[in-house]
Amino acid sequence: MNVTLPTMYQRWEIPSLGLDQLALREQPLPQPKAGEIIIATEAVSLNYRDAEVVDNGMGNPLVFPFTPASDMAGRVVAVGAGVTRFAVGDRVLSAYMPGWIDGVPLSWSEAPTRGGPLSGVMSQYVADSAEWYVHAPRTLSAAEASTLPVAALTAWMALLELGKLHAGQTVVVQGTGGVSLFAVQLAAAHGARVIITSGSDEKIARAIALGAHHGINRNATPDWHQEVLALTGGRGADHILEMTGGENVARSLQAVRQGGRISIIGLLDADTFTLPILPVLGSRASIVGIAVGPRRALEDLVRAVDLLGIRPVIDASYAFSQVPAAFAHLQRGAFGKIVVQVSEK
Repeated sequence: MNVTLPTMYQRWEIPSLGLDQLALREQPLPQPKAGEIIIATEAVSLNYRDAEVVDNGMGNPLVFPFTPASDMAGRVVAVGAGVTRFAVGDRVLSAYMPGWIDGVPLSWSEAPTRGGPLSGVMSQYVADSAEWYVHAPRTLSAAEASTLPVAALTAWMALLELGKLHAGQTVVVQGTGGVSLFAVQLAAAHGARVIITSGSDEKIARAIALGAHHGINRNATPDWHQEVLALTGGRGADHILEMTGGENVARSLQAVRQGGRISIIGLLDADTFTLPILPVLGSRASIVGIAVGPRRALEDLVRAVDLLGIRPVIDASYAFSQVPAAFAHLQRGAFGKIVVQVSEK
């Protein structure tokens, strides 16, 4: 049974590109169409991509006014005709690529992404197709659950869905952002040995407290791959999550074992890399691009989070009125995730 809804709601928009263009606007709240649900947003988590889309579009053909952000947790407050996936009161998470249900999409046009080019979720209410959402974990708060759709699912796809990680393997995780810290926890929970690289001893210590076994300060040890080889008796790591790009990819190639796996995820230093062909051939390594994952994999992840007791790391939370400050924190860097609390309910 649907509940009484307000006639107006607020959402953050940009009329043109630029973080300085962010403004809070009031909008009329529509009634759900057939197949749609209305969600009262409780929390939105930010990804580095969100700031890039707002600032420069990141190559997306945005339609203005544009609402940013892709990852939200909320509660269903109304359902349209024909909806069977959810009922009023259900807690839900957004899917980052709502058209990607399972398998591999044939093209990018088949799986456009939330928060650019599709409109985002930095809004008090969202009206969308019920097919674009999954049930939220039972064991997490809304703020914690909102961090899963991109960061956690990316780590899940790299290590478990595609990487087939198993106990006894060695994983190198680069950095301490959202994807990296989820990777630390997921790998440790599955019995893997985790090596974390970071430019901060303090962040390394915090990552070890989350389940990492060893830490390498990449500032003190720029040739961090040599330390990985030493820690693995010369064998190399089974899995490397490459978060940096540029020249760092060559170090990852030297650190991976014969036939191991490098998952290309981030581009913090550069959005290109060059590798010599012979070492690539000699390594027999798989170098795989990771672009989050389908809705079915997000549902698998949610079940695993509840079963394994994974607790997302939230560096800071901001009120809905403080979205520009949340983006500023995101750009400064964070240990884990930045979350906007849209509703306290």
